[in-house]
Amino acid sequence: MSDILYIVMPAYNEEENIGTVIGQWYPILKDKSIESRIVVADSGSTDKTHEILLRLQKSCPQLEVISDTGKYHGPKVIALYDYAIKHNADYIFQTDSDGQTDPDEFYGFWTDREQYAGIFGKRRKRADGKIREFVEQVVCIMLRMYFGVKIPDANAPFRLMKTDILKKYLYRLSEDYSLPNIMITTFFVYNNEAIAFRDISFSARNGGGSSINMVKIIKMGFASLIDFRKMKKEM
Repeated sequence: MSDILYIVMPAYNEEENIGTVIGQWYPILKDKSIESRIVVADSGSTDKTHEILLRLQKSCPQLEVISDTGKYHGPKVIALYDYAIKHNADYIFQTDSDGQTDPDEFYGFWTDREQYAGIFGKRRKRADGKIREFVEQVVCIMLRMYFGVKIPDANAPFRLMKTDILKKYLYRLSEDYSLPNIMITTFFVYNNEAIAFRDISFSARNGGGSSINMVKIIKMGFASLIDFRKMKKEM
């Protein structure tokens, strides 16, 4: 049987993007196991995102929507990973629902899936602003200082992971942890899992608005300092 793939996406107020994004990613399931799914976590949206997703399910039977997660990106990602693990996915691929990533770049990751515990995207050029690029650079410097790991892009929303490996690390994080992908990347690298970083494109948003602003980024940054110290002690 084919491997079971779960493509998971957090969503928040993406009515301008979500239909196009699902239309782009859904065909990837065509040659996968019939048990494969696209799962979108939409909780807290105040626009028509949820309504659009429910409508799309009528023509996309392998699309699932969960709406009982926390509002913010981090808890949604954790809930999605947990959902895929509990539904026996062999591989979990995470991306975002804002249309900034390119589905065509997925196939190279999938072709090499058996060689690696995880293949992580590395944004060779970011079109979402210099501030976010700077924040990512600072994060990578902090990870090197705290954990001694050299990571080119810790938080890229384009990652394919073997479920059995992800499961070893996911449940070290609380359900409301705000930066799960950063810590998961760190766990993979720190523990010498077989991983690869691959260049990906990363375009500007076509519409909608991010739920993360600079105030939130700064707050999460200070909180992450405490979290990093705690994680380091546990590791």
